[in-house]
Amino acid sequence: MDIIRLFTTHRKLLAVGSLLLILIFLTTFPLYGNDYYIRLLTTILMYTVLAVSWAMFSGATGYMSLATAAFFGVGVMTTAFLEGTLPFLVIIVIGGLLASALAFLIGLVTLRLRGVYFAIFSFGFVMFIGEIVFYIDTHILHNIWGHNLTPPDPGVLLYMMLGLVVVTLVTIYFIRRSRYGLALLSIGGNEEAAKHMGINTTRTKVILFTISAVFMGAAGAIFAPAIIHIQARIAFNIFNSFLPILMAIFGGMGQFYGPVVGAFVFGYLDAALKVEFQQYFMLGFGIILILVILFLPNGLAGLVPMLQGKLGGVIAKWRKGGEAEQHANT
Repeated sequence: MDIIRLFTTHRKLLAVGSLLLILIFLTTFPLYGNDYYIRLLTTILMYTVLAVSWAMFSGATGYMSLATAAFFGVGVMTTAFLEGTLPFLVIIVIGGLLASALAFLIGLVTLRLRGVYFAIFSFGFVMFIGEIVFYIDTHILHNIWGHNLTPPDPGVLLYMMLGLVVVTLVTIYFIRRSRYGLALLSIGGNEEAAKHMGINTTRTKVILFTISAVFMGAAGAIFAPAIIHIQARIAFNIFNSFLPILMAIFGGMGQFYGPVVGAFVFGYLDAALKVEFQQYFMLGFGIILILVILFLPNGLAGLVPMLQGKLGGVIAKWRKGGEAEQHANT
């Protein structure tokens, strides 16, 4: 049997098997992992949701959104305000819906902007909404010292975040393989050409922006109890806008699984560098990112097709040499 065809045929089977092994590992992790590593894995899964959600919109359309921290913060503050009044699952849904409603309103206004103008506005929006919520919380509701939440069992948060990761990945999988996904890719390729093809680019962008914000808000609502003490300025930390972008670029946005790989590697490095090199972890992030951009422009996910290409070249040369030797012998 042809070696290249055999490799291609079993690649999908290998991917499915690897995915099943990862899911088994994640679902059984609370049985043998201690609380520290369970919380670390929950944090990594949270970053996975943010990175995939960001890539869902920005990777397809080419619009650099810096509003991730705003939608995540809305989810966090939803849990802070509603804890104890409603079931936690209901609070998570409310957090996602509030974030999506906010994204819909903002998208209607801002997604007619392009390039750096949209990025600047989305960055300013995080600062604006954070200060508004801070004012309401401290001056109107008089929560001067913030909110102290009761952390649930770490395994519960892990399973909830894992479920959200699965839903997010399934959503982006079907979006990318739909006619709507083709419209998004055409916008990212050439928006003017997409308009001439009859695509309502503004409506398409607003819908996707709204969908991506649902998962960001839900991630914030789930992760809020892990923070324990919450203030508006903690919830709307601008760092949560930039880190998912770095993760998506680091993992590679050209492949479906790229942001997931980036989130897992970067999430672990984030925790490790903060513990070992607390004063220099941002410098370490920068060096790692520069090295990836220089030597892996398609991210870590780009290693797979690169290795496949090299393997295919080696096999082709081997076959060509074998055929030449056989021809010489005859």
